[in-house]
Amino acid sequence: MAVVMRTLASVAAAFVTLSVLAAQPSTADLEVLQVRPNFYMIAGAGGNIGFQIGPDGVVVVDSGSASNANAVIAAIKKITTQPIRYVINTSADADHVGGNAAVAKAGQTLFTQGGGPGIGADFLGGGASILSVEQVLTRMSAGKPPQFPVEAWPSETFSQSRKYMYLNHEGIEVFHQPAAHTDGDAIVFFRRSDVVVAGDVFDTRRFPVIDTARGGTIHGEIAALQKLVDTAIPSVPIVSREEGTLIIPGHGRICDQLDVVEYRDMVTIIRDRIRDLKKEGLTLEQVKAAAPARGYIRRYGSDTGSWTTNDFVEAVFRTISEKAP
Repeated sequence: MAVVMRTLASVAAAFVTLSVLAAQPSTADLEVLQVRPNFYMIAGAGGNIGFQIGPDGVVVVDSGSASNANAVIAAIKKITTQPIRYVINTSADADHVGGNAAVAKAGQTLFTQGGGPGIGADFLGGGASILSVEQVLTRMSAGKPPQFPVEAWPSETFSQSRKYMYLNHEGIEVFHQPAAHTDGDAIVFFRRSDVVVAGDVFDTRRFPVIDTARGGTIHGEIAALQKLVDTAIPSVPIVSREEGTLIIPGHGRICDQLDVVEYRDMVTIIRDRIRDLKKEGLTLEQVKAAAPARGYIRRYGSDTGSWTTNDFVEAVFRTISEKAP
């Protein structure tokens, strides 16, 4: 299986191609982009994956879909011989957490003490830790039987607004973004690398997916995008290069702060249009007929697929508050 690696000198730079042989027999082409000297992005394994490397090991953000897990592991091992220490999940979506079990098993935890009740025998002193906000564990463990095996469930969770750690000579901050794409979203900021992995609160291919069934809301979505804007530093031209925070979306190309500003403004404009129409007493069908997403449909909209323009308009309509500013 061919895995393509491209070195990213800037957001718009050319890529260098590298062939990697994956450890599974299926045919999945991945792109491995070197974002910083010690930071990489993997595309094509489901949701975008980011990973940081260094003397402490590898920190992976999201694990892609289950069918591509072995290819993801092979791609990481092609870059470094250091063990995977952490898998951080940005949501409970299958294309972001499906590879959790395999990727964690291929790694090695930082902890060495014995396990306890509810902890698998090969967790502490065994595979890599899986970290997420508490709602991700709740989603992944729900159902009889649950959608995901126990080995894929987060082994560390948090409920506060910010979780942090220090690995590979840099601070890593995980920010809970409640009621955005879902109620369990997180964005991950690597402070020294100056890279943010945004998850599905930011999707350059389409209007943001607001999963109302899992607690998503338009106001939380805009707040999450604003958090991205506030966290990032805009690109500033310096002689022959541009420097600034790089943002890895849940799907799509690598972006900078101004890309997120544009996306946030687009979502806010559509929210305001729908809010005003709802204040006038229009029904959902009347609001859809008024085309509140006009001007952005060609770039972000779709009439088919799992998330259409009408789906987005309906999610905004149903989660908006007429009293919201």
